[in-house]
Amino acid sequence: MSSDAPDAVDSADVAAAADAPEDEPEANDSAVEEAAKHVPSGGPPLRVEGLVKRFGGVTAVDDASFEVESGSLTGLIGPNGAGKSTTFNCITGVHEPTAGTVYFEGEDITGLKPHQIARKGLVRTFQIARELSEMTVLENLMLAPQGQLGESAIRAVTPGLRGAVVEEETALRERAWETLEFFEIDHLAHEHAGNLSGGQRKLLEMARALMTDPEMVLLDEPLAGVNPTLEEKLLDRIHDLRADGYTFLLVEHDMDVIMNNCERVIVMHQGSVLAEGTGDEIRNDERVIEAYLGEDL
Repeated sequence: MSSDAPDAVDSADVAAAADAPEDEPEANDSAVEEAAKHVPSGGPPLRVEGLVKRFGGVTAVDDASFEVESGSLTGLIGPNGAGKSTTFNCITGVHEPTAGTVYFEGEDITGLKPHQIARKGLVRTFQIARELSEMTVLENLMLAPQGQLGESAIRAVTPGLRGAVVEEETALRERAWETLEFFEIDHLAHEHAGNLSGGQRKLLEMARALMTDPEMVLLDEPLAGVNPTLEEKLLDRIHDLRADGYTFLLVEHDMDVIMNNCERVIVMHQGSVLAEGTGDEIRNDERVIEAYLGEDL
């Protein structure tokens, strides 16, 4: 859980909590629908300029620059070792870039920690799902939102504040159930996450990302190891969310998935951006064909 939750509460906080109205107007839309109602920033939410990442004498990302348009499903492809995952890691704070700048919603987020970037609305999934295996699927989702009142021990036990904690947890539980239903894994709510299949874990990871109220999601090979039925379900959920205003950047080795689902494709090669364009433009780009050693795209 977040380490930034307040450790102390003054008398004003207690009084404010005690005087807070108990009855809130009931929302007409589900939690998933409400989470999708983002206000456009007016420009590309993600902009990467001159990104460089070196590990000792090895340059994994070399002066990469690109933008991802708001509300789009953009593919990021390239041969093994092209720098795709390292680029993801630099964007989301897993690695600190050696040089270059990452902008999210017009703000420089270069070098921020992953949890700081996630709080700004930019989240990611991983190639290998990172569920909390000893917790249930429902608990995994309820743990995802940051800054929960119950993270403060004082708020959790103070009589004047405990009611607010319970109310928030009740709302989170309801929202978690709606999210599980959206991803069609509500029947697994009380199953330990470690018992799920690989495809079910991918669905859980995306559901957990959604619980953080993101503006944009970076998907690192979300379909790797997923059977065709779950792959179709996952793609359907991605398209539903994109239609509701979410923005996605997708790394995937299955070229059919990229070409059939992404409006725009970014190609990386040897750490740099080799080409950008629509699927048809990328298919016919001689530089891309050569980079893939003549592979049929």
